[in-house]
Amino acid sequence: MSGVRTLTVSADEGEQRLDRWVKRRFPHVTQGAIEKMCRTGQLRVDGGRVKASSRVAPGMTVRLPPLPDSPPPERPADDGFDPADVKMIQAAVLWKDEHMIVLNKPAGLPSQGGSGQGNRHVDGLTEALKFGYKDRPKLVHRLDKDTSGILLLARTDRVARALSEALRHRAARKIYWAVVAGVPNPKQGSIKYGLMKAPGHGRGGEGEKMICIHPAKMKEHPEAKRAQTDFFTLWFLGTRLSWMALEPVTGRTHQLRAHMAEIGHPILGDGKYGGSSQENMGDGWGAQVGGDLSRKLHLHARSITIEHPITKKTMTFTAPLPDHMARTWKTFGWHEDDVPADPFVEVR
Repeated sequence: MSGVRTLTVSADEGEQRLDRWVKRRFPHVTQGAIEKMCRTGQLRVDGGRVKASSRVAPGMTVRLPPLPDSPPPERPADDGFDPADVKMIQAAVLWKDEHMIVLNKPAGLPSQGGSGQGNRHVDGLTEALKFGYKDRPKLVHRLDKDTSGILLLARTDRVARALSEALRHRAARKIYWAVVAGVPNPKQGSIKYGLMKAPGHGRGGEGEKMICIHPAKMKEHPEAKRAQTDFFTLWFLGTRLSWMALEPVTGRTHQLRAHMAEIGHPILGDGKYGGSSQENMGDGWGAQVGGDLSRKLHLHARSITIEHPITKKTMTFTAPLPDHMARTWKTFGWHEDDVPADPFVEVR
């Protein structure tokens, strides 16, 4: 075990999340260990307490508690992995080159691990995504466990920083598809409620839920962060359900789910934000509509348009619907080709 050390973020490391900075310097330190060090105040930045998601920038000092001196021996790609999981994550690859990988993340698969999850998450399965390269690809951003669709991974630190910068500075355009309860009125617009984490850590997951704050009351809640979601109604069935295109202008935790629930149109299958008792602007029922429709979350990261960090070519990637959403589309007679790929182009 090494002793306490203080390191300085170098200029070539750029601005990035604290947990990613630690993992790049000390690959053997787990996400869970980083979060615990932050909670207990052992891991500090410029002398202050931080979260794993806090950002560090060149010149900042990071205080680290004692860490193991060396990582555990590297294991073979198939050691400890279920062959079915390896097949699943490799089949999720939509596109790859020597710099980056684009996945269509399956619904129900976490982006990163937590306690008791083992290695069955995207980050834990990246060993199976090396495809002959020396290093495992790195997550650039995350999707909620039950959200499917486009997820970017980088093969090098340089590419990871470039993609992260593009996402953070809105140089990438992401469009999600969702099915929501009721029909929004107006059928297109922007939601600009701020978001803050709910207090407490109750059994119902209150501490993991986001609360919407009206823009006029943001000054009363300094911990709230500004957020914006643009929405466009692509198709609707009476007053019951709508097929929505959603563009997160900002990228806050649970932003799309919390915003749609706040305006009375929870996403179908969202037990956290749209329970069966939640009212909406349609017929007064919530996200669980019953019948033959799947109870899984109907939220899918449909596409992303981004500049390739090396070739500088603008590229658009589109992810096919997951099985449970494809069945819903078939039930209603909806077809993916019946709507514009980017309905927000005409709005701007």
